[in-house]
Amino acid sequence: MSTELPPVAPEVLAEAVESLTARLRKKLDDATAGCADTAVHQPDGSVTFRFGEDALVTLRPGPTGTVTEAGQAGCTCLLAPRCLHRAAALGAAPLADAAPPEPEPEPAPEPTEAVPGETQQTASVDAGAGEAPAVSADPAEPVPALTAAQLGAAAALWHAAAEALAAGVTAGGAVVQAELLRTAHTARLAGLPRAEAAALRVVRGLRAARERRTAHRLGDLTGSFRELLHTAGVLASGAADAALTGTSRRAYTAGGSLQVHGLCREPVLSATGYGGVVTHLLAPDGSRYSISDVRPGGLARARGAGRASVALGGATLDHAGLARGGLRIVGATVSAEGRLGAGRGVKATPLPGAAWAEGPAAPLFAGPAAEAVAALLADPAHAADAETALIGCDVVVVGAAGDHLLVHEARPDAPLLRLLPAHPHPELPHTENLRRIASYPGLHLRVLGRPDLDRAATLRPVAVGPVPDEPYTLQLPEEWLGRADLGYDRLQGSHFPPPDTAPEPAAGAGPGPVAEAPDPLADSPLWRVRRLLETGVAGGRRAVAEAARGAAPQTAFGPLRRAGLSAAADLAAALAAEADRRPRDAFGRLADPSPDGYAWAWLAAATHLAAAERSLVAASWTAATPSGATPAVR
Repeated sequence: MSTELPPVAPEVLAEAVESLTARLRKKLDDATAGCADTAVHQPDGSVTFRFGEDALVTLRPGPTGTVTEAGQAGCTCLLAPRCLHRAAALGAAPLADAAPPEPEPEPAPEPTEAVPGETQQTASVDAGAGEAPAVSADPAEPVPALTAAQLGAAAALWHAAAEALAAGVTAGGAVVQAELLRTAHTARLAGLPRAEAAALRVVRGLRAARERRTAHRLGDLTGSFRELLHTAGVLASGAADAALTGTSRRAYTAGGSLQVHGLCREPVLSATGYGGVVTHLLAPDGSRYSISDVRPGGLARARGAGRASVALGGATLDHAGLARGGLRIVGATVSAEGRLGAGRGVKATPLPGAAWAEGPAAPLFAGPAAEAVAALLADPAHAADAETALIGCDVVVVGAAGDHLLVHEARPDAPLLRLLPAHPHPELPHTENLRRIASYPGLHLRVLGRPDLDRAATLRPVAVGPVPDEPYTLQLPEEWLGRADLGYDRLQGSHFPPPDTAPEPAAGAGPGPVAEAPDPLADSPLWRVRRLLETGVAGGRRAVAEAARGAAPQTAFGPLRRAGLSAAADLAAALAAEADRRPRDAFGRLADPSPDGYAWAWLAAATHLAAAERSLVAASWTAATPSGATPAVR
């Protein structure tokens, strides 16, 4: 029997908290703490919570296993349903994901065959937290103006986000979270799913921080606040932006006949219990597609889905076979981000696979990685794609350094690159495979991965393969077709060349541990702005004001100005001043209690910091290793 609490729809929790009196709201955080430990799972699937002798709360999830209606949560006390016990039990349960997208429509047949890869590529909402991805409207079509309901919902969400930011993690308890959930639900009803998804990420981050979960990172919560405030602020101003409004429905259009070849497959594991696999595909003209199979099930499903059958047009391949094979698809349906649908009219037949050195995958490894990263960052319309796009390069292994693998591209004046696991879960083989690769310095390796744009010159590989015409490289089985999926395949000693065939160490590379690669982010004084922003997220507005009083502005932000980062210094100083601005009237009451000014100042500093750090990251991909500074390996 499962011991986990059933997820609760955000609007159900928000309504329960809103119905409490002011006196009960003050007691809600204490009542929620430890509530999950008292839960009792009943044979009929319900969950009960005992509060004293006269109060018994019962949660009865629906057929989907989620509490989606207020009537599914009841209490036996006299104040029910407006009681503290019921709100505490609902608050102890995890938040349910956003509603899934509507079923894929069957597109009408077109008189002429569509050309593969000519679907409009648009920004998509991050689904890393388990929400269903949303795609924006076609940018070629005019975007309708925001309605009065959307403007009102965006303004309410902005105010709730500003209040939550001013409170910070320390004061961002159940009441603050419930207000965010209420306004997020209003945004969803108004047709703003991206704003709703951003608010849910903030609430989940606040919960993780207050519960001190090991997976919580303050930097992630800071980024979630930045996205929420930016989305709500722009929408509340009346700007109709398709990328910001989004849609809860993933639209599929007719793609005609396609021929695709497998690149690799990777496991998908979300923080909300979803697991599965996504297989990346490539067409002969270079267009990229994918087929995903993600459902509730967590780690067990992520590990097993790698060999699950591909549900597409009656194809007889599984995902392992498709990653090294291909498909000819008739009547294909394609979403804006390149996902292939499984409509009723889709027919697919298997094709022989092609090695990376041949066919459509060869151009991926032809140019420097810096050019691929620059292309991702050059077009603002595709900025969201930079977080998920795969790039390829040939590298030479240097060795392990800290928590990452250090390599350099196999080309003159190439920068040092860091390789980090695409997914750090210990039950997935990413980390183990990279650790084994690190024990072969000088190994030539062909890498396919996604750039980590939050770190300097960092790549998260999802698959590796041998470099053609290189003697000291991987020796993979023929059936692997020249690549290993790091999330599923486990590299063994037989897959590596004999140690006695290793090349001689480079001149000047003596014994000793691998030296750390230059990090422009760590060396930049921008960390002062980052710390100020994260201080605000952790401790709220008061913490920022106290931090600013601790040192003179010139002492705190002088290093920024001396480094030429005067804009960052000015924005940080303005944030500190706004945090400390608390005007009061003659009776000692706050003359301006609105948190809007503080939220705008925080957002301005956070947006500038994100842009500055992104510029440093882009530059790190082009910075050549200084002559004679090659890290020494053992």
